[in-house]
Amino acid sequence: MTNTFAQDILEGLSATEKHLPSKYFYDDNGSRIFQDIMNMPEYYLTNSEFEILSMQCQQIVQALEFSEPFNILELGAGDGFKTFKLLEYLVAQNIDFNYVPIDISQEAMDILEKRLKERLPGLNIKPQVGDYFKILKENKQSEFPSLLLFLGSNIGNYLEPKAEELLELFNKNMKKGDKLLIGFDLKKNPITIQQAYFDPHGITKRFNLNLLLRINRELEADFKIDDFDFFAHYNPITGDVKSYIISLRAQTVQLKAINKSITFDYNELIWTELSKKYALNEIEALAHKTAFKVNANFLDCKHYFTDSLWEKG
Repeated sequence: MTNTFAQDILEGLSATEKHLPSKYFYDDNGSRIFQDIMNMPEYYLTNSEFEILSMQCQQIVQALEFSEPFNILELGAGDGFKTFKLLEYLVAQNIDFNYVPIDISQEAMDILEKRLKERLPGLNIKPQVGDYFKILKENKQSEFPSLLLFLGSNIGNYLEPKAEELLELFNKNMKKGDKLLIGFDLKKNPITIQQAYFDPHGITKRFNLNLLLRINRELEADFKIDDFDFFAHYNPITGDVKSYIISLRAQTVQLKAINKSITFDYNELIWTELSKKYALNEIEALAHKTAFKVNANFLDCKHYFTDSLWEKG
């Protein structure tokens, strides 16, 4: 348990409108449940981005315009499923590069390294576990240009000011001419989006409620999981999907490790996650605002998703 975790959880649950930071979803168990989400037929995001990175490797690599060896840093690499086709292409073309996957889960990095060494023995892989910006700062000293990968529509998890702040930090920790390949889930039929985030199998519910189990474990809390439910809602105008845990009764939960108690009202909501969907003109505006230029948008055949290639100006 870290003090930061305890502080963030207490702050969120003590707020007038309760909320929990979605970054804490991804303990080892949460990471495993997220793999289940990505395998759901309703969760189009994985297949859409996989299609882009499978079918358009050559175009992506050409658009990089790197004439020397380079580094690929993947932020939040997870199981590396989508990136594999791009890495496979680069290795097959004998292109000289280092792959630096970065994640907060040691288990995820261990599995990824083992799998990639088996499947791509020619790959030069240097996994890193920890804080993105510490690793990016070190990488900025590299003599080689870099491609940052921020895939899977992770940017959609940030409120607009925070998204801008994050992208400005990326920019600050990049060298002139470095590139960023960033995934955006695009606005589309609202029904398609709603079903991906509020699935009939109950996997997104399990993913959200796992955070309460983590709080139980790390803060010696006594959340009774059956007393909570889950709901997600998509607003097609703003592009926001918001996810909530719902307290099904009036109750008090003890957080023994920090000697605090939290009271919940009947049907009170805990906001857990934002997943924003973007239009292409919104992507252009976001890049411009954070001192990047958009070099290309690589879209899947249904135009559900784009991996947008940005360059630090």
